[in-house]
Amino acid sequence: MRVLLVSPVFHGYHSAISRALAARGHVVSTHVYDDHPTVAAKGWHQLRHQLPHKLGAGSLRGLGREETAQAVSAVERSSPQAVVVVKGDSLGEAFWGSIIGLPRVTWLYDEVRRTRYDTERLASIGPVATYSPDDAATFVADGLPARYLPLAYDHHLVETPTSSRSAQISFVGARYPSREAVLATLHDHDLPIRAYGRDWSSHPVDRLRTWRVGTPGIPAERDVSRAAAYDVMAASVGTLNLHGDQDGFTMRTFEAAGVGGVQLIDRTDVAGLYEPGTEVLTWSGTDELVDLCRRALTDAAWADGIRSAARARTLAEHTFDHRAAVLEDAWDTA
Repeated sequence: MRVLLVSPVFHGYHSAISRALAARGHVVSTHVYDDHPTVAAKGWHQLRHQLPHKLGAGSLRGLGREETAQAVSAVERSSPQAVVVVKGDSLGEAFWGSIIGLPRVTWLYDEVRRTRYDTERLASIGPVATYSPDDAATFVADGLPARYLPLAYDHHLVETPTSSRSAQISFVGARYPSREAVLATLHDHDLPIRAYGRDWSSHPVDRLRTWRVGTPGIPAERDVSRAAAYDVMAASVGTLNLHGDQDGFTMRTFEAAGVGGVQLIDRTDVAGLYEPGTEVLTWSGTDELVDLCRRALTDAAWADGIRSAARARTLAEHTFDHRAAVLEDAWDTA
């Protein structure tokens, strides 16, 4: 079938979804609805939309109208036989009207409370897949065509993760107070923690981009590409996966395991996806985390067993290829 994938730019995951759909025999066109690919485009976007919004001098409704019009044009150009929308909560009625009658499914990688959707809106746009098991249960109870669909690992991006090792505990991701507190604790215990991302970096450009003057006292690097992040996690003695107020599991859950990393995850309820203690390392307090980090630094044989088991489980069950089959089944039942 001709499939149109409508997705945010979000770290380029649309490319993984597109590849997985193509592997199932579909001809895929991709429209990235919030992409600003050039420096000039990014600057204009910041000046026209983001800066006035941050200063309280405007809303993002104009941006939504622009994104909607461009998405409608993508539908007209591609003449799809099925549509996969990732998130898409900024897209207006004109877009959803343009795909009425087509097999379609919308995949949410956030809890619905963090989007502009409500139950009534979701009921009007068709089948929904969500990374949130709680939301999935609520949607089904409300009579929506919905299912739980976890996130995944892009096994085509780095087909052979690095086999080198660096004596560090890594964290790749955004900086939030709860995460900073965990990293600061490890740093205070003289563990070799290193954070990656613009929110952690002391580089002047990163401080400007994140609207801040200071920087946390934690060893840090600038943003890395998704492929480089995979290598960082694979090379690290251990890599942190820190959640916040979420019931779904982040992409990092599957990526850290998929590259053969020693994943230190703060969710004991991961057991439905991975076996704690064998494929991932769960912890519920910083003392326990410190002990796990120290063992990962000193017990290579134990760590290598976790790496191997995590990667094998991921490749068997948790790639985007596996998720594409579920998306296809969801639109078939639209």
